[in-house]
Formats: sequence, structure tokens, C-alpha cells
Amino acid sequence: MSSTNGGGDSSDPARRRSISDKIKHPFPELREKLKDTHLYDVKVKAVHTKHGLGKMGNLFNRNHRHDEEHEKATDDKRTRISESHRFQSFAPEHDSNNVKWYVDGRDYFWAVSIALERAKETIYIADWWLSPELFLRRPPHENKDWRLDRILKRRAEAGVQIYVNVYKEVSAALTCNSEHTKNALRDLCPEGTPGYGNIHVMRHPDHNTFSKGGDMTLYFAHHEKFIVIDYETAFIGGLDLCFGRWDNHQHVLADAHPAGVKEEIFPGQDFNNNRIMDFQGVEDWKSNELSKVEYGRMPWHDISMGLIGDCVYDIAEHFVMRWNFTKRDKYKRDKRFDWLQMEGREQDEDLIAVQRPKYPVGKYLKHPLTPLSSKPRGNQGTIQAQIVRSTADWSGGILTEHSIQNAYCELIRNAQHFVYIENQFFITATGDEQTPICNQIGRAIVDACVRAGKEERKFRIIILIPAIPGFAGDLRDDAAKGTRAIMEYQYKSINRGEHSIMEQIRSQGVDPAQHIFFFNLRAFDRLNKTPAVEKMEEQSGVKYKEAQRAGAEELMGAGMDRKNDIGSDNHPGTKQQGKKFEETRQDSGVGNSEEPPSKDTVAQDAMLTDEKPSKEVMTGNEDKERENYVQEELYIHSKLLIVDDRIAVCGSSNINDRSQRGDHDSELAIVMQDTRKLPSTMDGTPFEASYHAATLRRYLWREHLGLLKEQPHDASSDINAQPPSDSPNDPKDSTPEYEFVEDPLSDKLWETWTSQATRNTEIFRQLFHADPDDHVVDFETYEKFLPKKVVKAGHVWDPFMPVDDLRAKLDEIKGHLVWFPLEFLRDAEMAETGLQVNSVTESIYT
Repeated sequence: MSSTNGGGDSSDPARRRSISDKIKHPFPELREKLKDTHLYDVKVKAVHTKHGLGKMGNLFNRNHRHDEEHEKATDDKRTRISESHRFQSFAPEHDSNNVKWYVDGRDYFWAVSIALERAKETIYIADWWLSPELFLRRPPHENKDWRLDRILKRRAEAGVQIYVNVYKEVSAALTCNSEHTKNALRDLCPEGTPGYGNIHVMRHPDHNTFSKGGDMTLYFAHHEKFIVIDYETAFIGGLDLCFGRWDNHQHVLADAHPAGVKEEIFPGQDFNNNRIMDFQGVEDWKSNELSKVEYGRMPWHDISMGLIGDCVYDIAEHFVMRWNFTKRDKYKRDKRFDWLQMEGREQDEDLIAVQRPKYPVGKYLKHPLTPLSSKPRGNQGTIQAQIVRSTADWSGGILTEHSIQNAYCELIRNAQHFVYIENQFFITATGDEQTPICNQIGRAIVDACVRAGKEERKFRIIILIPAIPGFAGDLRDDAAKGTRAIMEYQYKSINRGEHSIMEQIRSQGVDPAQHIFFFNLRAFDRLNKTPAVEKMEEQSGVKYKEAQRAGAEELMGAGMDRKNDIGSDNHPGTKQQGKKFEETRQDSGVGNSEEPPSKDTVAQDAMLTDEKPSKEVMTGNEDKERENYVQEELYIHSKLLIVDDRIAVCGSSNINDRSQRGDHDSELAIVMQDTRKLPSTMDGTPFEASYHAATLRRYLWREHLGLLKEQPHDASSDINAQPPSDSPNDPKDSTPEYEFVEDPLSDKLWETWTSQATRNTEIFRQLFHADPDDHVVDFETYEKFLPKKVVKAGHVWDPFMPVDDLRAKLDEIKGHLVWFPLEFLRDAEMAETGLQVNSVTESIYT
């Protein structure tokens, strides 16, 4: 029984003080009285200044996050945890998740718009690039309220706490302008208005060594793309919430509309073709330097996942760890940013990088805001899933983790029937002889193919990557040296040199041509530049491009007033020009003809339809019609692995050292295996597939072969564009096309796949001289194949080709599949060593 007077009262803090504490603070009562005074503030400020100056010592101690005893203990704890998990991941495998796939931006962004709008407590967003002015639904004119910044503003005003962590780019090298992202989001709810203080934006890393005492990097990026909402729903994959990513399955290139710019699908900066011109001044988001009546956009193919279940917590944990690490690294003494705690990590705060300095700045906030027991966990679906990542000291304050690479290597090496890959890059090694490349995905591919060859087993690895992996403009220009360097590393990985994948397979007596295949995607369209549009330009003295700018200002500026906006004040007369252009519409004849108008796009003619280019209403006379056809590579940005129709990996990670090493770019991915079985066939033999992986693969192959119907812009009734909580995927499995792609090793399917790729490749070569191409083996033949400045980028090569012949050829293009040009520039030095490409900069490209 305790006594109020006895000397043994252990509940009295004053009696529990240690001798050292008594010596250090002999007058604790006085100390408490001074706590809220100016003298105390001066002391705290002095301590913070001292610690800030002390960080300069980090310049000489690159191990400064791992050299103290408590840091070593945390490192040991993390190591023990990861070694107990598959792929040495920080996260365990979880049963019974509900995971839904999203193919291309239309479906994904529509689902995200619904989920964000439902947020009640917290939203976490991590992106490489975030464009606040991105419309998540199209067409924008009919969906003004569904612009990302407007959704976030509504949720902040409703009391939702929004946390955004974006990559801070090297502005001299990249145009994504994260400073604009930060300012635009912070300005949504000014002081004194609802929602003020509810939007929190961090950028990382810094690029000034002396400002942060060595905590910086120039070469590597935070590359994750994920969202966590209320600890209930998460989205993860390849799609950033930024310009240039929205697209549908027909992948339109054209966005010129004689009926009015209000019909546009890609307003302002969202209409882009990086091969012609990179994004220019994205803070001026209403502008566009690329005329829609002169060029097509670069279409975009991508994949992401939405999920409910225990894996959501692991994604949230990765975000919280990054947030707290950035708080420590950059904002430790900034009261605008709080430390985030997590229910379930109370005894392991160090795992999520929570620090408790003597004089903390910022609050300690526990998430989720309502009990974790109220969240949808446990039995939510049929998918066993695990989160894997690439993270290291600079990006997360931890010892290097490369569990994504571990997963790729193990899954590929153990594949029995086929491997299907879609990725933005393909740079990998087959051993230790391809310096500076380190990741061993190439070795796993060699091992899988050689094992199949030795066993005389049908086995294929099918890889889809972009024709040009970077945004180079003309590949012959000096500005394209970096992109050529990437391509050279890719060719050395694939088929050039004794250590390449194909040569390593061949060296072991196996024919690589029987096992590994590379493809690209390419699309065509027609710009709807009609005589009426030209007449309006002539009568008004205003170019369509200027009217395009005016329309974007009217559409994108309506209802938003942000103090840091760059708008029409920088473009005097824009609105007047737009009005002047529109005033000539009636006299121009637009809409007055009894003949049906020409379509704004014919991209759907390559999909599952009876429509053909040869049957389309022409945009004008034969010369004008010919001039309006354009092509472009369909940029593959997805990061997907499917093995044996049973397991899938999707995330932000490319196949290169930047993504796979762990200590370069930071990445996040999810490994998925459905316990729901799907009766199927494999090489004509009955086979038990996993529902999730198999249906996704079948859907993708139908898209690439043109065996899906075009998508309308409105996705409100499309099951595949809803959040995972609302409905499972609709694989469209009641069609003959679904049955046709069922067996991934079917000889009939393979014949269609390869012959269609061959024919599409030939037609793009004949009509457009599309590059890169196997006929271009050096820079001399490049000039003969595609002389500079003779034909506008992407347009028909022969200005005298009869338009009927042109349209008849285009009738034969089905889907978007083309062969990857393995022989391109094989006899040329693709990236000569110099200031841009050298041993110092090579890690940027690999």
C-alpha cells in the first residue's frame, strides 16, 4: 500500500530523479517556470542552431544515419524483419486482399476520382510528378469539378488531412516543377478560409550539399506512384497524377475539333508529344506550345492496381516512414510539418523513422484517425499479396533494400511456361562483366531460357518496351545523346556483345530466337484540320493554336483563383483572340453542311470495329487528307511482370539499375497471386491459372491486338473504372476474343501475334518511315531513311502517295503491336563518350 508521506513513494517524479539529472538540473521547479518564457525560447533556438550547424559534419560522415548505437539497433531490427520475409522485403505476405487492375489512364483516374471524393480522414499521395491541374475525368468541359486540385480542395474543406510527398527534381534536367506543385496545393485553402492548414506538401531531396549538410542527391529520384485513403483503400502502379498520362484503349493522337475547342480532351499542357517538344513551363499549365492541327500527341500505355486489405497498411507504413524521414532530413525544425505515428507501431516507432528530440518542433499525430480495427482488414478478397520496394539511406534513411529485384529474379528464374513483361526500360546484366550494370534480372532470364531449352520445353519470354525509352526529339541530335546512351545499354543487355542475354543463351547451346521476343507499340490517327478550320484562321487572323490557348484558359481557369498562378496576364489578348476566332465559325461553314462531318479521331479504327480509314469521311481534298495522318510510338510506361498466368508484379519500378538496385531511385510494387483458380489451357493442355493474373494478361493482349472495343470518355457505367470497393474487374470474358487469347502458348495465337506485329511494322515503315527501324543500321542510312526536316515529325513520308492507297494500307493495321528493332544503329557508336555521357554520368542512364 502506498503512502503519501513515506520516503519509498516511487510515484513521485521528484524522488525518482537520478543523481546525474540532479547535477545537470539542480533547480527543476525554476526550469518548469521558465518553460513558457522568452528565455526558454532563446535557449531552444540556440540548441536548434547548434544542431543545424552540427549537421555540416555529415559532409565528412556519409554513414551518419547508421553509426550511433540506437541507429545500429534499428538497422538490426529491420534486417531481422526483412530476412524473415519472402524476397527480403520489409513487408510480409498477406492473404485475402481485394486487388483490382486498371489498364490505361481513363479507368485508373476515374476510380481514383471516386475514391478521393469519398475520403473522410486522411489522404497520402506519393508521386514522381503531380500536376494539380490534371483532369481525372474527360472531356474536361463536362467535368470541371473533377480536376485534381478541386477534389483535394473539397476534401480539405471537409476536414480531411492531405499529405503529399513529391520528388524535388533537378530543375536543370527535368521540367516537372515540383515547386509549382507545392505552391498550387498550398494555395488551395488560404489562411482564413475553410481547409486552411489541411494540405501538407513535402519535397525531397535537396540538391544543395551545404544547405543540409550532405543530405542531398543529384542523380536519383523518388519514383513511387501510390495513394492511401483513410487506411482503407490504396492505389499503386505506374501512373503518376500528372499531365500526359490520361489515355484510353484506342490511344488517340488527335485533339483538334472544328466544332469548338470546348470539345478538347487534352487541354493546355496535357496535350504533349515529348518526341517533338518536352513539357515547357508546366507552371503555366493553360499554355501549350504544340499546335493540335500540326502534330499528334504521344499516346500513353500504363497499368496500376487498386486494393483493399492488409497490404494497405504496409503501403501506408512506407509513406509514413518516408514522411518522417523527410521531416528529419529536411524539416526537423519546421513547425509546419508534424511527425506521423501509426497505430500498431507504438513499440516500434523507429521502424517508421519517428524521432523524439529533446526540443521537438511539430506535433506527434497518430494515424489512422479512427481505430485500425474499424478499417477493412483480414478477409477482403482472394489475393495473396506482398509489398516490395527499393529504398536506401538517401531515400528512406535505411540500409539498402532491393526486394523488387529479388522478386523479379526469383519469379522469372522459376517460371515454367512463359514470362510476360511490360516496362519503360530494359537495362540489366547477366553476370559481373557488364559494368556499370549490376541488377541480375538478365541472368534470371538466361537461366529460365536455358533450362527450358535443355529440357526441350516450349517456353517464351515476351517483353514490351518503348521504341525510344526517353524523350529525345530527333535521335541524331546532340541533345539526344542521353537517350542514345540508354538505348545502347539496352541493346548491350538484349543482343549486342557476348554478355548480352541472347548471346549468353546461345553460348549454352540454346537458340534464343525460340524463347525471347521483344516488341513495341505504335499508333496512328488523323488530325481533323478541315477547310473550315483553315477558313476560320484566315478570316479571324487567329491561328487554331491561339484559339486552343484561349479555350484552355477559359476551361482550366474557371472557378480557381490561386495567388501563384501564371495565367492570361502573361498572354495579353488571348481571350480576345479566342473570341475573334469563334466569331467566324458561322461564316466558315462548320456544322452547316448536310454531309456528315469528318471525325475528330480515327484511332478507334485499329480496334475491334467495322470502321476503317478507307471508309471515313475525308477532312478535305486528297492533299489535305494525306497531310492530316500522323503516327507516333505508343509510349509504354507500365511496370508489369506476369509469370505463368499465376503471379503478377506491378508497381513503379523499371528494369534498370536506377529502379532495381535499391540505393538509386526509390520504388514501390506489389506481388500478387490469386487463390481463385481459373480453368485454362497451356500449350493445349488443361492448366489451372490464377484468376487475377490470367484475366489481366488476356485483357492486355486483346488491347495490343486490337481485339477490344474503343472506350467512351464517360466511364461511369464501366465496372473496370470503379474503385475496388465497388466491384471486381470485368475481364469481358463472354467474347470469342477472350477465348482466342486464353492459351498464352497457343500456336494459332502466336501466329496472329507475330504476323500482326510484322504487318503493322511494315506499314508504319512504308507510310511514315517510323523510326527507330531495323533498316537503319548507322547514321548514314538514318539520313537516307528519314532526312532531317523533309517531313514534319510523325507525318506521311510520301507527299504524292494517292490517298486511297494510303487509307487502304491503314485499313490493315490492327491493334498497336510492332516488332522491336533489334538491328537499329548496330554499326554505329550510339553514344560517344563526352561531357554528357561518361563514367560520372552513366548512373543517370542505367
